[in-house]
Amino acid sequence: QVQLGESGGGLVQAGDSLRLSCAASGSSFSSYTMGWFRQAPGKEREFVAAISWSSGSTYYADSVKGRFSISRVNAENTVYLQMNSLKPEDAAVYYCAASLRGTYPKREIIYDYWGQGTQVTVSS
Repeated sequence: QVQLGESGGGLVQAGDSLRLSCAASGSSFSSYTMGWFRQAPGKEREFVAAISWSSGSTYYADSVKGRFSISRVNAENTVYLQMNSLKPEDAAVYYCAASLRGTYPKREIIYDYWGQGTQVTVSS
């Protein structure tokens, strides 16, 4: 069982940066594939980024590639999402998620545990 809690969201201007954090409690954090998803009002939740248990592999949505960076510190049970050059279309509630399955990390269905989300608002 893993409990996840996101932080770091807020209101920023277009072009600014934010770093989201997701703290995990429970056992075996280092065994989990970790992902970030987001959901804007009126839209379905979508994949943003994921990282394998060893940090050996990272995955990104095309819309954020080159601007966002996912990382993790297993010793701290924390995964981060560094977001640079933010755009108004990046505004959403951002969720972190954990999965013991390493395959198909971009697919929401593989994730077993979810945080409560943190709001990111980007003004133009």
